Amino acid sequence: MTPQTLAQRAYTQSAAPTRTPRDTEYEAISKITHRLKAAAARKATDFGGFVQALHENRRLWSVLATGVADADNSLPNSLRARIFYLAEFTEQHSSQVLGNKASVEPLLEINMAVLRGLRQMRGN
Repeated sequence: MTPQTLAQRAYTQSAAPTRTPRDTEYEAISKITHRLKAAAARKATDFGGFVQALHENRRLWSVLATGVADADNSLPNSLRARIFYLAEFTEQHSSQVLGNKASVEPLLEINMAVLRGLRQMRGN
């Protein structure tokens, strides 16, 4: 490797963009939502995969609820309360989905709405 190549590498900008907490949240929710949607489409042939995807979504919302319950959370109280409510709804509705008493669609719609909100926040 030539000295010129070494110098060029040392002074070029890093290829990795700076990630914000909102970017991380968006990516996590997006991945879990896509997994849940795909698993719901295969529910009849891969019920175990569907249950696993539903469980991942429950865990996601449990983490979100824990985050907004933290006194140091800087989100407005009204938004924190709504997120906490959605986490409770997700827990209860997931049980109904597993009991074949409800559709997974409301869970997907909630996640998509949150993704839209995060996308708007990322644009600011």
